[in-house]
Amino acid sequence: MEKSTIIGIILGIAAITIGMVLKGAPLDALYNPAAFMIIFVGTAASIFMAFPMSELAKVPKLFKIIFKQQQVINRTELIRLFTEWASITRREGLLALEAKVEEIDDDFMRNGMRMIIDGNEQDFVRDVLMENINATETRHRAGALIFAQAGMYAPTLGVLGAVIGLIAALSDMSSMEHLTHAIAAAFIATLLGIFTGYVIWHPLANKLKRLSEREIQVRLMMVEGLLSIQSGVSTIAIGQKLAVFLTPAERVKMEEKGESGGEQKE
Repeated sequence: MEKSTIIGIILGIAAITIGMVLKGAPLDALYNPAAFMIIFVGTAASIFMAFPMSELAKVPKLFKIIFKQQQVINRTELIRLFTEWASITRREGLLALEAKVEEIDDDFMRNGMRMIIDGNEQDFVRDVLMENINATETRHRAGALIFAQAGMYAPTLGVLGAVIGLIAALSDMSSMEHLTHAIAAAFIATLLGIFTGYVIWHPLANKLKRLSEREIQVRLMMVEGLLSIQSGVSTIAIGQKLAVFLTPAERVKMEEKGESGGEQKE
């Protein structure tokens, strides 16, 4: 479970409800079926109009990505694997890595490993892997755009809901009490529109972008590692080359492990 998503939603709801209590606004005012209909159904209608069904069919999977902990290989562990494979390659040749291929869980890295073992040209391997990465980025961008667009439509629909509510309120001004309640209810749609747009949809779009960037960084690291093995570079050189993908804290931790005997040497 991706805890940050759950924490964010809980804090967002708490901010609105506690804020209303502190301002003296009644919480039962939030129970407004018309406002929920305008915001949620209206946002859904806008999204259906804006995107083809083939992309919208992936929305359940996108929610799964948002709420489930992303399984990405640890970058320091990736460096350890590549230095190990580089050492094997320099001693026994690329064909010696065939025994390691089926142990690789990641499809992208497994396919790249097979290509270099099969003796493909380095430029060809790089082109295929980079095209795969570009296609992945495009798919991820399309998914994030759905939520970003929902975040753009929802606040505007909130204004529309307020206008509809005001029309209903001003159509019956026989009672001042009824009028004030109707005006207050009219602005619930605006509240819901802004809340869902800027506390839910836009942040979820940003989370998808960040998760995508993290996955792409790991894949770029894999490309450099595979091509370095194919080139026959030393274990020290491959470790230094891939270390640029690490954060300063990760580099320090890796260096400490290396000093304690965790680093492989030829």
